[in-house]
Amino acid sequence: MDNLGFRPSSFGLSNHGLENVQTAHWNLSAAPLFEHAMRRGEGQLTKHGAFIALTGEHTGRSPNDRFVVEEETTKDDIWWGDVNRPMSETHFGQLHAKMLAHLNGRDVFVQNCYAGAHPGNQLKVRVVTENAWHNLFARNMFIQPVAEELDTFEPEFTVLQAPSLNADPGADGTTSGTFIVVNLAKKLILVGGSAYAGEIKKSIFSIMNYLMPARGILPMHCSANIGPDGDAAIFFGLSGTGKTTLSADSSRVLIGDDEHGWGDDGVFNFEGGCYAKTINLTHEAEPEIFDLCHSFGSIIENVMMDPESRELDFFDTTYSENGRVSYDISMVPNASKTGRGDQPKNIVMLTCDAFGVLPPISQLTPDQAMYHFLSGYTAKVAGTERGLKEPSATFSTCFGAPFMPRHPTVYAQLLGEKMAKTGAKCWLVNTGWSGGGYGVGERMKIAYTRAMVNAALNGSLGQVEVSPDPHFGVLVPQACPDVPGDVLNPRNTWNDGGAYDTQARDLTQRFENNFKQFEQHVDDAVMAAAIRAAA
Repeated sequence: MDNLGFRPSSFGLSNHGLENVQTAHWNLSAAPLFEHAMRRGEGQLTKHGAFIALTGEHTGRSPNDRFVVEEETTKDDIWWGDVNRPMSETHFGQLHAKMLAHLNGRDVFVQNCYAGAHPGNQLKVRVVTENAWHNLFARNMFIQPVAEELDTFEPEFTVLQAPSLNADPGADGTTSGTFIVVNLAKKLILVGGSAYAGEIKKSIFSIMNYLMPARGILPMHCSANIGPDGDAAIFFGLSGTGKTTLSADSSRVLIGDDEHGWGDDGVFNFEGGCYAKTINLTHEAEPEIFDLCHSFGSIIENVMMDPESRELDFFDTTYSENGRVSYDISMVPNASKTGRGDQPKNIVMLTCDAFGVLPPISQLTPDQAMYHFLSGYTAKVAGTERGLKEPSATFSTCFGAPFMPRHPTVYAQLLGEKMAKTGAKCWLVNTGWSGGGYGVGERMKIAYTRAMVNAALNGSLGQVEVSPDPHFGVLVPQACPDVPGDVLNPRNTWNDGGAYDTQARDLTQRFENNFKQFEQHVDDAVMAAAIRAAA
């Protein structure tokens, strides 16, 4: 039965095999979704009107539970391995049948929306959830069609999400009761066994990452903003490296905080919302995000709240170090109205170096940019994945391996072509540790990182003297406004220079070992950059 409260589509749920749901709540806005969520006991209201939910054991993504269906029409395009684990069509069919049986007979919430702010490159997405707050999350994170478009909305991809449905690993071909399964041929995604809302948006991001390269568009796990002179900048980086924080600059217009495409006419957001980390959040350091945590329409995940005052405590990590806030990007005072920007003049690659040996900022040649893009060195920050308790060094190619269905060199080649065409400068920024590795040194001060990034974007950093780093070959500025000189050279921040050299050599060896998988796929110039970085 449909709830006709707001514009159901003529392309109904029966097209998805959902013919017997109790009530379908179509395209509800924030207020009625809040009401449903509260009535159903899905969460609580904070003092300032945001909705807060706990996601149980899953407070981050479950990469080991993510699968892509192996079928004839797309199997040759997929980068199979630990990132894209194959699932048979038979097992998918079993899970799909279980999902339909689970949702039929229940209330469901449906959002029809778009991924992609570029009119010529939008993906029509339908998200069907068993909880109201997950539907509000989808509404926050994707782009809303105008009302008239909802009448005949026919999705190109559909997400069916049911946290209370668990798989049987022995029968269903999964690794646990949790499953996130993408079927490119059927244009269908199943999410079960996890209430972590990020699985919804990341599954659609993976679809965009599959579709866009064929159109000559580079899909990117990055944030993006625009300066006062219209200069666009993009910020690559995995969760916790600072994409959202550094792009949320009140002096620049925010295009988006996480997922974008780079085409022939510039950069465009894939999303209509932001999904920011909240750990240790303060108004002083991140005023825009802090304020939006205290606004109606926002969703808070896994953050401690005082039961009496209903005040949020962003420093309490009892539930998770991966506390999150989701909000519609239109709530950001300086957000772009179009979600689009011109060709980027600067590319910032963010890494969180747990060893504390990479320079806090350095300029990369185009070949070094390709090398570091393919390497994707960072540290997985505590809480962003299930079971992760402290930073762990990793190489995540393209700064987003968990979301890349195709081989990394497909994306790297597009990056190289676009850099060559636009002349964009590339900067490697370490937001990790200084003065020693994790447990010894301290996390780089955000004020220093902001000063360095601002100097790179306004062009002043490109005018100072640079010196090649002896271990990594990157070009290190010798001065930067509002940053102490010794901070720019990481060796100077260590008490023991010899210990620094030992650790730096260890990291260069890790780079070299990791890059062996790409040696047969890149040209000699990129390999030369790789050799310098590992020397």
